[in-house]
Amino acid sequence: MISSFLATIYSVFLPISLPVIGGALLKLFKRMETKALSALSLYVMSPALIFETLASASITSNEVTVTIVFCLLNVVALWVLSAATGRMLGLSQTEKSGLALTTIFTNSVNYGLPLILLAFGQLGLDKASVYVIVQIIIMNTLGVYLAARSHFSAVKAVKSVFMLPSVYAAILAVLFRSLDYHLPQALETGVSMLAAAYAPLALVILGAQMVSVRRVMAFYR
Repeated sequence: MISSFLATIYSVFLPISLPVIGGALLKLFKRMETKALSALSLYVMSPALIFETLASASITSNEVTVTIVFCLLNVVALWVLSAATGRMLGLSQTEKSGLALTTIFTNSVNYGLPLILLAFGQLGLDKASVYVIVQIIIMNTLGVYLAARSHFSAVKAVKSVFMLPSVYAAILAVLFRSLDYHLPQALETGVSMLAAAYAPLALVILGAQMVSVRRVMAFYR
């Protein structure tokens, strides 16, 4: 059992750790800023990943439906819990939004997708990607709304949701799949390259952000 555990650590966690370590070292020694990389991930690579997976994943409509229903019920339950807690504690609108953001959403992308791919292969990634993609869509809609709601009106917060390309990537992928339409080979290859780059870039950003968080915590001690 111990040898199997060590083999899993070596074959799964070690590859994932390398981009995280690389991001941490870049932050420590090169003072790398992650704002531009986060924008690249959000506006370019995340939509590519959403489109490619939804358009070509080996999953049934029943699996997609069950996953979506689970994600929505989970979000509703946590949102109600967060709202009740915020009201009970007498938090401000900004504090309520912050509590909701940290309560409702899961960080299932940065570490989750590479882990699933290495542990369970492409079939496992297809199934897990549905959950992850639904979470990305909810984060890019409800999450953006909650974040914007603390500073803007409800109308402006809703408008900010539709400025994100991930929403349109998901709609386009569902449309392509329902019409059984496929991108030209050259264009499909380009989208696949962008989608494949999402996970390692996200892990690099995660490593850099972990260093930043530790520095902020040390500053306030």
